[in-house]
Amino acid sequence: MDHAAMQAEIRRLAKEKGAVILAHNYQRPEVQDVADFVGDSLGLSRQAAATTANMTVFCGVHFMAETAAILAPERPVILPDEEAGCPMADMVDVAGLEELKAEHPGAVVITYVNSSADVKAISDICCTSANAVDIIRSVPADKEIIFTPDRNLGTWAAQKAGRWVTVWPGFCPTHGLIGVDDVEKARLAHPGAKVVVHPECETDVVALADAVESTSGMIRFCQKDDSKEYIIGTELGMIHRLQKDCPGKTFHPLTQLTVCPNMKLITLEKVLKALQKEGPVVSVPEEVRVKALRAVQRMVEVGA
Repeated sequence: MDHAAMQAEIRRLAKEKGAVILAHNYQRPEVQDVADFVGDSLGLSRQAAATTANMTVFCGVHFMAETAAILAPERPVILPDEEAGCPMADMVDVAGLEELKAEHPGAVVITYVNSSADVKAISDICCTSANAVDIIRSVPADKEIIFTPDRNLGTWAAQKAGRWVTVWPGFCPTHGLIGVDDVEKARLAHPGAKVVVHPECETDVVALADAVESTSGMIRFCQKDDSKEYIIGTELGMIHRLQKDCPGKTFHPLTQLTVCPNMKLITLEKVLKALQKEGPVVSVPEEVRVKALRAVQRMVEVGA
């Protein structure tokens, strides 16, 4: 089957089975186009929790499917490829974080949603790239802060919030492919275009950008901004989403190298097979789920 035929069959089967299909902004264009909702990881998980569907097909990576299962345990969450993981999420483990917590007794642990359910469960509060600054600001001034797992997001958000934090040394390998020289070359190639980058980029790259935004923030920024041309520093799948949501504007990738191999594991063939088999299902043990949910709920309570 070609893409159009496969998309039609996926939609037919999803309707028949009462499934909702969610796709992250970094997914392949054809996968984004077949989804009921496209967005960032937490926004999609909230869609999963709000829907009345019988099952959720999450086109993303493992921690995203886990977060959907944390928020909506009553319905199965299907990840079309079990191997779709996240290297940054894998860089922090429970034993290591417990050890760091012991070295900083009383510290508030802020954990980026790009993390496993097990790590969320031993954290005090979660954050997204969109609200990390506000979450840090919500911590009382007399409290120490540990930020995990992304050193770049943690460092940038702490600077914006005017706080000192202890950052876990994790990072996103895909965003790490963007260098200062890439920004300089892109500006020469597209004079007048604004550079918009994700805060998971290295700090020296972030310092050169015109705007630093989460994926959802990039869409809002480019929709409201007066410019007509942008250089985008994040995973390449975001260009497709921006072109759809910001008609009449032009987008250039900061580099062609920023392809997340895990995000690209999800294909239309795998989405169709997952619907047919109703699996593989991602689940979270109830004891872990309840603790992880508490950290996510605290984030929501801050109103960030």
